[in-house]
Amino acid sequence: MIIDLPVAKMMGMLIRDALATGRPSISFEFFPPKTDEAAAQLSRTIADLAPLCPTFVSVTWGAGGSTREKTIDVVTRIKEDTGIEAMAHLTCAGATKDEIGAVLDRLNASGVHNVLALRGDPPKGQQIFTPVEGGFRFANELVAFIRERHGGVMSVGGAAYPEKHIECGNPAVDLQNLRRKVDSGLDFVITQLFFDNRHYWEFVERARACGITAPIIPGIMPITNAAQVERFTISCGAELPFKLAAELDRRRNDARAVMRLGVAHATSQAIDLLTGGAPGIHFYTLNRSTATRDIFSALRSIGLVGCGNADAAPN
Repeated sequence: MIIDLPVAKMMGMLIRDALATGRPSISFEFFPPKTDEAAAQLSRTIADLAPLCPTFVSVTWGAGGSTREKTIDVVTRIKEDTGIEAMAHLTCAGATKDEIGAVLDRLNASGVHNVLALRGDPPKGQQIFTPVEGGFRFANELVAFIRERHGGVMSVGGAAYPEKHIECGNPAVDLQNLRRKVDSGLDFVITQLFFDNRHYWEFVERARACGITAPIIPGIMPITNAAQVERFTISCGAELPFKLAAELDRRRNDARAVMRLGVAHATSQAIDLLTGGAPGIHFYTLNRSTATRDIFSALRSIGLVGCGNADAAPN
């Protein structure tokens, strides 16, 4: 499906430049499919969301680097087939410095110039992250390597954790870890999902106080399944506010009611974030389009976003 996009977008845009326009960025995250059925679902989702003209989309990198080839394939196909700006996640897990360098060169040659640099999760069955021999231990090392190898040709993002990284016991230490990543060359950061905007606003205030000036894009995941979101909150350390959790529990056996609750809550979050000055919203779509499309429609109806956000008012 070829989308009629502005020439600048078809030629490619660095995410840092898109953020510099002052218009709110709307982006979607996908993960590489593992089956033919999942691949068909992802294709339908991309076709559904492409007409919204997102600023960019991103494609995740499996634990331990397990989806390396699929990530590269999906991100390049999105870029080539739709003209949408695509960003590849890239982790330190399961790869040497030379292997990561080869991946970066492949992405660059394919016209993919936006990368989200992450430490990554340990491979399945391992509790502690251990780099391979000749690999990187931390995301800031990966960021510095990308800058050394490709300079300003690539726009590099990183992850932030409003409620702190689950492996870090001290939020002040976690914030300094982010500062090291930014100082190594990050252009912007995207946060882990959260359900209480207070966590985002307080985190941004702390980040600015310690000298972090990079745009901090909030990550939002619309709730579509009660059991699923409860698993996610355990694995990533995000808090479900009590009132939301109670309403979710009351509806857990009614899929449509859960979806309505999730869309309503995420829409409320997005409105508060955009009107409050957040640089955009990054939607964790779980390769589904309905909830995200409904939220986008609501935001567009009140003038907060437009197609490609060209019609939205600057922050």
